[in-house]
Amino acid sequence: MGPITAGVLQLVALTGALALVHIPLGNHLARVYSSRRHLRIEKWIYKGIGADPDTEMTWTAYLRGVLAFSAVGVLFLYGLQRLQGVLPGSLGFDAIDPDQAFNTAVSFVTNTNWQSYYGEQAMGHVVQTAGLAVQNFVSAAVGMAVAVALVRGFARSRSGELGNFWSDLVRGVVRVLLPLAFVAAVVLVACGVIQNFSGIHEVGQFMGGSQQWNGGAVASQEAIKELGTNGGGYFNANSAHPFENPTPFSNLFEIFLILVVPFSLPRAFGVMVGSVRQGYAILAAMGTIWLGFVALMMWTEFSHHGPAFDLAGGAMEGKEVRFGIGGSSIFAVSTTLTSTGAVDSFHSSFTGLGGGITLLGMMLGEIAPGGVGSGLYGMLIMAVIAVFIAGLMVGRTPEYLGKKIGTREIKLAALYILVTPALALVLTAFAMALPTPAHSMTNSGAHGFSEILYAYTSAANNNGSAFAGLNADTQWFNSTLGLAMLFGRFVPIVFVLALAGSLARQTPLPATAGTLRTEKPLFTGLLVGAILIITGLTYFPALALGPLAEGLA
Repeated sequence: MGPITAGVLQLVALTGALALVHIPLGNHLARVYSSRRHLRIEKWIYKGIGADPDTEMTWTAYLRGVLAFSAVGVLFLYGLQRLQGVLPGSLGFDAIDPDQAFNTAVSFVTNTNWQSYYGEQAMGHVVQTAGLAVQNFVSAAVGMAVAVALVRGFARSRSGELGNFWSDLVRGVVRVLLPLAFVAAVVLVACGVIQNFSGIHEVGQFMGGSQQWNGGAVASQEAIKELGTNGGGYFNANSAHPFENPTPFSNLFEIFLILVVPFSLPRAFGVMVGSVRQGYAILAAMGTIWLGFVALMMWTEFSHHGPAFDLAGGAMEGKEVRFGIGGSSIFAVSTTLTSTGAVDSFHSSFTGLGGGITLLGMMLGEIAPGGVGSGLYGMLIMAVIAVFIAGLMVGRTPEYLGKKIGTREIKLAALYILVTPALALVLTAFAMALPTPAHSMTNSGAHGFSEILYAYTSAANNNGSAFAGLNADTQWFNSTLGLAMLFGRFVPIVFVLALAGSLARQTPLPATAGTLRTEKPLFTGLLVGAILIITGLTYFPALALGPLAEGLA
């Protein structure tokens, strides 16, 4: 079997598996966030944190809950890292430096999981499990909670209430992420992923020196790392490391975990707003972009350019031979079109245009299908923009799901889509203009510029992957990337919840002959076109200086 055929078959199998679970998992998600019943363990949690899960919240109260919970998470994780030297199970590692501890705390709380450290050489068992793994669960649950709040904004009327943040948070962890992660961890252990709390072992002598590896609860963290679209690896090599991802099957299974919840959330959206066809329209837009990017990535990476490429069967530099170009391409697209950031290959070694595709995936806003929760609310914001554009074209006041898209709503949507480009492009410009950040660049020219652009695009979009040719463990990058992650996560959430509150206060408008049918393929095409055009107009000059210049050279 040729490598191209193998890649296509993997794509077909993955698509089939996602299709099989779309309806049952989507229906389950809708039931979780619509139920009035509380499980016994959930009641214990509510009592422990002093929350009333039945109290309805306005968008401002919901936002206060998100920000307060996240602030406590940052402080706790920062303190845990700074105290690592005196904690049990630290494996002898020292406390993390202040700037790196800040960067890492912000990174995991914002669901970014950017890592400017070597996981196996910096973090002990306590920080990995009690700190990083816990944030993998709760940061993903926060994203789902915000998405559900926006869905309720469309579904409710004349109330302005969006549900209860603490109830949504706890249910997301207890009823969705924990059960799925448990099953996923068992499958990964069966595939050969390690799961232990062993210390550091010397595994052999190499070139006059010894090589050491430490164990860890890798399978359980790998499961939620992918399932929650987090991406932070136990080891520096991330999902290219055989302890995290040993076989082609485990590689495909991890891609499935990355995509399964984001691709199922449109079904939950359709059920909760009372029209599953609306959910299918959103799903179609997500799937179209994802499949198009995978096909384009495979084409760029399988294209032969000389004898070395012919002998290797394509652009194999930086890719694991056990995964090949097909598996690496699907993984790279899936991780950058979501907010995962996990990698099973070296993105910096992709072809010039291939690296540009990973960059563009993040620049779209990671909405195809996007992160857990963040992908859905990002796509719904783009749907509001698309409806507004359609209204301008026909001279009619735009409506979406019976809600009028007026001045306030379109301003909030516009502000949402401007935040991350402003962060990524402005900080990239500063880094290129100042002398100190340039010292961290491994490469010069177009590829060096792409390293910087990739880093800030990844941070501002809460992705966490990197070109990895950049030394980001400096005070400048730890600080500025940390700020980009903070603002890139929480400023858009402010606009999402404000929009949800505005929509929830409205009285639904009855559908008429002039109402735009947003469940039709025509609207799906308009939505995809709007996403690509808006992204292209925003980022094309920067892409032209980096990956396009390199790829066309």
